[in-house]
Amino acid sequence: MNQVKDQYEAYPYPERNPKDEAKRLISGSPSHPLEIDHFLFAGQRDWTKPLRALAAGGGTGDGLIQLAQMLTQTGKSYEITYVDLSRASRKVAEARAAARQLKNIRFVTGSLLDAADLGVFDYIDCCGVLHHLPEPVEGFRALRAALAPEGGLGFMVYAPYGRSGVYPLQEAFGALHDGLSPKERLKAARKIVAALPEGHPFKGNPNLGDHHDSDAGFYDLLLHSQDRAFDVPDLIDTMTEAGWELSGFTMPALYDLSRITEVPDHIDEVRAMAVAEKLRGTIKTHVGYAVPAGQGQQAASGKNRALVPHLKGVQPQALAQAVAQGKAPKLNFAGIDAQLRLPKAAAPLIAAIDGRRSLSDIAQMTKTDPIGMGATWARVEAELAGWGILLYSGILR
Repeated sequence: MNQVKDQYEAYPYPERNPKDEAKRLISGSPSHPLEIDHFLFAGQRDWTKPLRALAAGGGTGDGLIQLAQMLTQTGKSYEITYVDLSRASRKVAEARAAARQLKNIRFVTGSLLDAADLGVFDYIDCCGVLHHLPEPVEGFRALRAALAPEGGLGFMVYAPYGRSGVYPLQEAFGALHDGLSPKERLKAARKIVAALPEGHPFKGNPNLGDHHDSDAGFYDLLLHSQDRAFDVPDLIDTMTEAGWELSGFTMPALYDLSRITEVPDHIDEVRAMAVAEKLRGTIKTHVGYAVPAGQGQQAASGKNRALVPHLKGVQPQALAQAVAQGKAPKLNFAGIDAQLRLPKAAAPLIAAIDGRRSLSDIAQMTKTDPIGMGATWARVEAELAGWGILLYSGILR
């Protein structure tokens, strides 16, 4: 792991400037509070209780800052521990937290493999780290050992097909540049990449952009010394071996084979997702949430009318207006073009979403009968939750 540590000391990743905290909040998945509630607590977490969270391999702090800032804005209590091998990365994360005056964050320099020594946590963020361990299953096990009962994990690991062309270059640069310093490796590799032929798989892959963003992005993508990708079966098998089970991917529509083709009866759920991943061909990361195996916890569902729906990244009124007009708004995720197809009857239900009204409240407000509500909302949920837009949480109540 010394070479990995040296990389992140030289090039903390992702490259961030703490001064930028004054003008923007980087948000995404995992570790958005709405997702945490939706996938790990069935949309029913008791937010009067502080959230004990661990940012495992927290890097320069994207997940940490998002979670702490959003919980601060909603007035919810939290205690977050950050741990990372890189002192340079920790320095950036600390400066970002200080710029926002975020409190109740403990910073530790160390390994996520020692997570259980840091405490017991309701939620663990591990984004972009497990695939850099010599034995990823040991990382999953270490995080499982630090989890409180009924808690869960938000993760991101690399996927193979959307990263086409990356791994041959990593192997070639590893052989060519053995013994060089990180800065020497970067200079030599940039020269080679600039001269790659047009037909090279990497050059023809439009899904990749980190190498254009910064030196840290180039190094992390093409010069990493310890990097592997998981296809869906590999990921499920590894999590199972470590005592986890998948609660859900943040965009389950990407893995829904029925959205691509008819699903044969002989294909089970995992194999169907694996086939969908191959047919998509553009998924470069798997982002999702996991819970302890055998716990029986499932992602939130609108079958429980007491739940509070939220729309993430979409304005309810604007979407409701488009639906009322019979439009099918376009989406683009992971190189996939899609359209939202919702019945006009869904428009008033969508317009009533404010993050505080429950589904029962919405039905009453719109004077929608229970049978009609059930049928229409099932279509809304299938479409919007499939693309990670609809989430359930009582965090604002």
